[in-house]
Amino acid sequence: MDLRSVTPTYSVTGQIEASDLAAIKAAGFRSIVCHRPDDEAADQPSFDSIREAAAALGIEMRHIPVGPMGVTADAVREMVDAIEEMPTPMLGYCRSGARSTAIYQHTAHLRG
Repeated sequence: MDLRSVTPTYSVTGQIEASDLAAIKAAGFRSIVCHRPDDEAADQPSFDSIREAAAALGIEMRHIPVGPMGVTADAVREMVDAIEEMPTPMLGYCRSGARSTAIYQHTAHLRG
């Protein structure tokens, strides 16, 4: 796992596995947002499988997929809601972390 800090309260990484969640919790993350659509790749774990494992550790999760259409206005609004409603620090993930970074950057104008 390659955790990259975007701000003091938001970091990104590439695809995570349920087995990564203990380390994510130990790193202090209290919430996770998945920006990867389910079934994007045959070998990726489903959002629900990771969400269930995260819930068992007390980590909140939300799914805001960013697919072939790129970062949409709806996805940006959902991300703003996640930032405002979920505990921090927050971790965003997708295949490489790029979409998780881009959607966060797109929220800046709505967050002030």
